[in-house]
Amino acid sequence: MSDNEETGAAQPPGSTVRPLSIRMADDLRAQLEIIAQLKGHTLTKEVRVALEGWVEAAKADPAVQKRAEQVRAEIERDAATKRGAIEAIFTTAPSTSRRGGRTAAQGQQSE
Repeated sequence: MSDNEETGAAQPPGSTVRPLSIRMADDLRAQLEIIAQLKGHTLTKEVRVALEGWVEAAKADPAVQKRAEQVRAEIERDAATKRGAIEAIFTTAPSTSRRGGRTAAQGQQSE
């Protein structure tokens, strides 16, 4: 059975499962291996299930939610600044180059 099949969770279309190498103390690894064996799962599945639970708990944490709102606001400010910069670069305005005190358009009309 593959790791994808054993989780019972369907992967969203286009998503990939990527390996993650982590370092842990021998005693923690031994405990995880025993738990996985007792439950009939692989070590990979037990780690994935634990991480999924930790992520869900973190998402429900008011402190994490508050910080996420702060980060979102920072991202929005950055995006607005960059949108303004792009608009300033690519918005075409009448030519202001001068020919003898006249704009380019005025210079062409008098020639």
